[in-house]
Amino acid sequence: MRPDPPSPKQLRYLAAAVEHGSWTDAAKELNITTSAFTQGIAELERRLGVVLFAKEGRRRVPTAEASIAVGHARRILDELGALERWATLSQSGDVGTIRAGMIDTAAVHHFGDALVRFRSLHPDLAVHLTVRPSTELFAMLRSGDLDVVIAVAPDEAQDLAMRPVVAEPLNIYAPPGVRPKQAGEWGPWVAFPESSRTRELIGRALRERGANYDVVAESSQPTVLREMVRLGMGWTVLVTADAEREPHALKPAFATPLAERVLMLAQRNDRPPSAALERFIAMLVSAATIE
Repeated sequence: MRPDPPSPKQLRYLAAAVEHGSWTDAAKELNITTSAFTQGIAELERRLGVVLFAKEGRRRVPTAEASIAVGHARRILDELGALERWATLSQSGDVGTIRAGMIDTAAVHHFGDALVRFRSLHPDLAVHLTVRPSTELFAMLRSGDLDVVIAVAPDEAQDLAMRPVVAEPLNIYAPPGVRPKQAGEWGPWVAFPESSRTRELIGRALRERGANYDVVAESSQPTVLREMVRLGMGWTVLVTADAEREPHALKPAFATPLAERVLMLAQRNDRPPSAALERFIAMLVSAATIE
């Protein structure tokens, strides 16, 4: 029959007994009575099935087994102390791992500086960022691969807690030298892939204006779409921050945006955030442009 494992309290008794030599002094350090200390050592010996102290007159001296056991005890107590310190830091939000997902404009234009600042202020928090299209990010959030997402919201989101954080104007851009025409003559278009939430929003807005959304080329990368327009391959609709960046900035075809895209910060409803994640989300909200 295997002996019961010793308790941390009994391991502390052993370490104190070996360190002090006098059980009375050891008991005083632990703020207990000598009787309670003696009983604790006896219970430790019973659990281990090993004699740890031998009597020499009125004194009790460590056996060879005690010298070996105390080494194990100290290592265990050191690990327990490290675990307790980690738990305290985790509860305060100072350690942990955060898995965040953002679409490209959120990561580069809106929250990049905040992410860098957060990492410098919380070096013991591991922040892993995934940059992908909105549809993929929400799939990863629902599967548990991400803790928080900033992206264009899906149609169905009852299982998610969401708040708006950024509003982005979407402008129409025509190839250089092409003058704006009536909506029915706009295009052809270079656009995000069919699965893109932004493409769905753009297509709906263009059709409401009477435009034919004839897509002749696709890319998930805004910089690629911008270059296609610059080369004359077609018209596009992009967020201002992506289209009007140097070098090769595009000029909007019209003074007013076609539509507005709202980025949402999303979490799962069924997963209470850790203290570290709460701290991270508070940083994102403070950096948001929508109050």
